[in-house]
Amino acid sequence: MNYDEIRKLFLNYFEQHGHKIVPSASLIPDDPTLLFTVAGMVPWKNIFLGNAVPAYPRVADVQKCIRAGGKHNDLDEVGFDGRHHTFFEMLGNWSFGDYFKEEAIKMSWDLLTNVLKLDPNRIVVTTHISDDEATKLWKKIAGKDAIRLDKDNWWSAGDTGPCGPCTEMHYDMGADLPGGLPGSTNEDGGRYVEIWNDVFMQYNRDANGNLTNLPKCNVDTGAGLERWAAVLQNVRDNYDTDLFQHLMDATSDVVHVARNAENTPSFKIIADHLRAVGFAIADGVIPSNTDRGYVIRRILRRAMRHGQLLGHNGPLLSALYPALVREMGAAYPELAREEKHVVEIIKNEENAFRDMLQSGMKLLESELPNVQNKTLPGAVAFKLFDTYGFPLDLTQMILRDRGMSVDVDGFNAAMREQKERSRADTRGTKILWESRGELPATDDTTKYAPVADMKSTVLAILRDGEFVDSAVPGDNVEIALDKTNFYGTQGGQVGDTGELRIGADTAVTVTEAARANNIVIHKGTVQKTINVGDIVTPVVNAIVRNQTTRAHTATHLLQAALRRVLNTDVEQRGSRVAPDSVRFDFSFGRAMTDDEKAAVEKLVNDWIAANMDVKHEEMSIDAARARGAMALFGEKYGDVVRVITAGDVSCELCGGTHVYHTGEIIRAKINKEKSVASGIRRITMSVGNLAE
Repeated sequence: MNYDEIRKLFLNYFEQHGHKIVPSASLIPDDPTLLFTVAGMVPWKNIFLGNAVPAYPRVADVQKCIRAGGKHNDLDEVGFDGRHHTFFEMLGNWSFGDYFKEEAIKMSWDLLTNVLKLDPNRIVVTTHISDDEATKLWKKIAGKDAIRLDKDNWWSAGDTGPCGPCTEMHYDMGADLPGGLPGSTNEDGGRYVEIWNDVFMQYNRDANGNLTNLPKCNVDTGAGLERWAAVLQNVRDNYDTDLFQHLMDATSDVVHVARNAENTPSFKIIADHLRAVGFAIADGVIPSNTDRGYVIRRILRRAMRHGQLLGHNGPLLSALYPALVREMGAAYPELAREEKHVVEIIKNEENAFRDMLQSGMKLLESELPNVQNKTLPGAVAFKLFDTYGFPLDLTQMILRDRGMSVDVDGFNAAMREQKERSRADTRGTKILWESRGELPATDDTTKYAPVADMKSTVLAILRDGEFVDSAVPGDNVEIALDKTNFYGTQGGQVGDTGELRIGADTAVTVTEAARANNIVIHKGTVQKTINVGDIVTPVVNAIVRNQTTRAHTATHLLQAALRRVLNTDVEQRGSRVAPDSVRFDFSFGRAMTDDEKAAVEKLVNDWIAANMDVKHEEMSIDAARARGAMALFGEKYGDVVRVITAGDVSCELCGGTHVYHTGEIIRAKINKEKSVASGIRRITMSVGNLAE
């Protein structure tokens, strides 16, 4: 069976067993502890925590995943064995408080042995050392004596969050291969390969490592599609399966080099990295020097380095992307939908890499005469990375050819210092709210039209990094309410400001409304003692809200004008909508001319002067697409979406606040246009009286 056939068989099996089949979620997770979606359970984390209500009691999917940064990092192993990937597909079936261990094990065993016809005698199972129930079930269902292990049979997506014991199924790839049974001292030889993992989500782990029972017992399973393909196609190397063979054949055509035993690792790396880079950019990741953008840039440049090892210095992944669409576009239509933009971004990165290599080599050559003991100082290697984007392994490769090495510890120390500086200002206290799983989602359904006399209950108060029962005047706090009419920062729009009142008195001056998952956080300074359980009236600053609302609708008009004046391929790549200024990022390969900027500004103001109706509607995602509503590149949307339509010039999916007539915007003024990344331009704009 090929990859497409395996996906269909898996999903059909679970659909026949009462599961709702859902598409893969984005590779960009709604989770501050993860750079990427690293496993199939990540999109369901809020359900496991009890913070969200599942639409269906049982679900199945094929989830795209990346493990190439942070805790979950397989990058260095890729290409040098047959089982590791940066990008991979995880088959999964899920129960949200429906079935539990017995039915999960029954279905796994039935699918493997009765549907896929795998030899039961070649399947070895393991359970957690504490899980007597699963151990007995394997004996009852399959007649199998499970191997009982400790850390290898406990799973979690991060340092905090849902977790629990698991049972794994391993397949014997052949007695002629080295390696022992799971849990043995020589288990890494390669003979036994994990092909399925059923996780029994029973607990939530907090930041202190404490385990508490989840509201409901859930099942989270994961099976690597690449490993299934290897077993079902009777090969021992994932890269010998049909998908990778086709991608490596395409690579050979581009680089004009045939595969052989010596260069095969480079072909593997290029094929793997093509998938990671292509899928990530299609989901909205822009290569950069920070966080997930840096990971993708590093993967892309690592692929290009291996192209150079094959003697190829021209476009590589951009030339190979159509092959990726051919192989995987039917299962993941976003690949074809975003092809033009993805190829454009990759080409810009490839051109920048060649320029970077030339500039960085000048710095490196100037430092080499000062090197002592044939070891380049870590600070210099970090400067190459920070200034020119040189990955550490690229520097090591260049120096290795000269009989030299890099002070890796010094490089890592410089990297840690930079990360600590950047994260200290950005992460704040969000992770503390994320780890407090017992809080329900905030009811903020009135955020689009604030209610004047809403009565809300204080659910939690965070002060100086600790949750407290009470706060006094002068304290800087963050407060969660059971319901609010404040708009919490989301979708590029900054959060509301205002007050929390007790009676006629101001209890808290709110300087920002933010979000942590489904919780709206009211940040501000206490003016009057406030306690958990108090009844407050949330009062939004109407002047600031109205100006922010004007600005948000103006960004929709701006995008429509850019598409008319420049071309219809222009798409939003990010924004910051604030009362004092609009920042709008969009895909375009060059600087705008003065005439183009003037034409865009005139169009926006003509539409404002026309005082067109702005409709706010909710509908299914399919109905919105049928209407032609534009979606933000890389954004994740649910089954029901909000559509904002301005006259006949703009129709977009958007959850922000908007005017009802374009004339309310008053005026718009473009202040600046510049480059912010490869193929990405930025416009800053003022609206309303500020534009006047």
